[in-house]
Formats: sequence, structure tokens, C-alpha cells
Amino acid sequence: MKKLKDLRDEINKLDTQIIKFINQRASLAQEIGKIKRSKKQEIFSPAREEEVYQRIEEENKGPLSQDSIKAIYREIMSGAKALEKELSISYLGPKASYTHSAALNKFGSSVKYLPADTIKDVFLDVEKGGCDYGVVPVENSTEGMVTYTLDMFMESNLKICSEVVLKIMHNLMSKTTDIKKIKKIYSKAQAINQCRNWIKNNLPKAELIEVSSTTKAAEIAKNEKDAAAIGGELAAAEYKLHILKKGIEDSAHNVTRFLVIGQNYSEKTRADKTSLIFLVKDRIGALYEALQPFRKNKINLTKIESRPSKRKAWEYHFFVDMVGHCEDDMVKKALRELEKNCVFVRVLGSYPTMKI
Repeated sequence: MKKLKDLRDEINKLDTQIIKFINQRASLAQEIGKIKRSKKQEIFSPAREEEVYQRIEEENKGPLSQDSIKAIYREIMSGAKALEKELSISYLGPKASYTHSAALNKFGSSVKYLPADTIKDVFLDVEKGGCDYGVVPVENSTEGMVTYTLDMFMESNLKICSEVVLKIMHNLMSKTTDIKKIKKIYSKAQAINQCRNWIKNNLPKAELIEVSSTTKAAEIAKNEKDAAAIGGELAAAEYKLHILKKGIEDSAHNVTRFLVIGQNYSEKTRADKTSLIFLVKDRIGALYEALQPFRKNKINLTKIESRPSKRKAWEYHFFVDMVGHCEDDMVKKALRELEKNCVFVRVLGSYPTMKI
């Protein structure tokens, strides 16, 4: 067997090569950035990003997991994007929230992040050019749709250019290391509701106190010795809290979907999703007629949600997610037929489908 020193020497040699190749890759990314700027193209390309991820997954033979390899490349690409242009990302705050985690998951740590107080503020940041992209929550697997995000698409012309699907892991965190000392638990209402069975079985006497966010809960818990917060690992790290118990959510399938919003559509990939909004004509069977083009063209609808139009009582907009890209022939055909049965139709975006 090789001695430990010999193995470490081999790792050092490999690290030297890796650093060299990463910087060579970054230099090429800088050249690409110059070309994109000269043609006034977007620096962030979700389609290209997805292509890279798919290729490295195919190339990866282990022992590192696919998630580990993807995390490494996320940071490599994040650094490369920062060399091409200083990207700024608006997200629903505060700092260390789950939306912040989703943004980091998409863009990495080398870009600029700006927390916004409301979902509307995120849209405004991007619309006014203060930020290049925005990240907002749109759906939780246990709580349902974030209706305010849907409503904003009726006011805004921004496009959906990517999505992030984040597994929500709620953790019990505290200044103390002794779980038996916990008398109060702070968190936002949704997080408390998603952990009620665990709390009942493990800390039944603890007082439950609702606050505006999981990040605010962590901030409070930092200053109270007998208190804990329910939140994510990012909040625990931000406020230097001990994680007393990981994964205390009652459902093992607690997932939140976030949307990346920007000025332009994403290019086509091997697996895309299209989101759109339409308003049907005021007549009997209008919705049924509107949905027929999807069935006729064999397009799978993965979600349909209605929201009041706010223009007229009992008038509704319908939001639809479907499999495929708006440049696909069958999707184009279905959209043309849909327009005949609707007051208006607007494609919100076609973007790579993210695996859960």
C-alpha cells in the first residue's frame, strides 16, 4: 500500500492540473462573454447550463455522486458567469431564506444577491433593470400554489426562463445544544404546520410562536437561551445556531418549486416545460374547447390553475404548465388553435425541466 504522504503528493499534483484546467475553461468563458455582449445576448443561458449538467452526468463514473459533481460545476459556472458579467439576482428575502437557498442552488456563490421584501418587489427589480434575474416561489407540494406569484404574471411582461425545485428540509436549531431545554419554538406559520407531528411527539410542551419568516425565527433564537427555530441549514449557518435535529418535517416529500424570471425566453433543450396564461371567452363550454388542442396534439398538461382576472366578477385566467417547448411543432400548432377559443393567450416561458 502506498504511504499516506505519497497519496497526498498525487492529490497535490492533480490539484495543480485541475486549477490550470479550470482557469483555461474560465478564459474561454470570458471570450464567450465578449461575443455575447457584442451580440447583446444574455450571459445566463439555462439551456446551455442544462446541456453541461447532462453531459457531466453522462461522463461521471464515480465515486463522486451526481449531486456532488453538479455542485462542483455549479460553482465553476458561477465563477465563469461572474467573469463574463457581474450578474445581480433579486430574490424573496430575507437573507438565508429558502428562496435564497434556491437562488444559490441555481446561480452559485459568485454572483450578487439582493433580498426583496415582497414578490412584487422582485418583479420590479428585474423590470426596472436593477437586477438581471429574479427568483420567486410558485408552488409547494404540501401548501399548494403561491397565488401572489401567479397574479404578478397578469401585471408583468417578464418571462420564466428557468425553474428550481428544492427539497425543503426543516431543522430544529438553537443556541443551546440541549434539546430538553427548549421551551419556545419560533418559525413562520407554514413551517410550524409542516412539523406539527414531530413537535407533538418530541416537544409537546413547547410554546409555538409564529413570526414572519424562518430567517427571522433563527435571528430571535440566537438571542434566547431556551428558544429554538425551525428553518433551513442556511439560516442556521447565518446565525451560528446548532442544528439539534435535521429533517423534522412531517412529510418526506416537502418540495418547493421556484421560478427564475427575466427579460428573455430560454432556448430549447432535450426536456422542456412551457408555462402559459389564457383567458377563455364568456360562453358555455369555453374551457372545454380551450383544452381540446392539447389533447388533439398529444401534449401533456402537468398543471392547470385558475385565478380571478380582477377585471370582471367571475372571470378567470387559467395558468397551465405543459410538457414541451414553445418552438416544438406540436406545441406551436396547439397554441394557434388555443388562440381561436380565447380572449388572449400569452406564453410565460419555455425552460428546462428540473428533475426532483
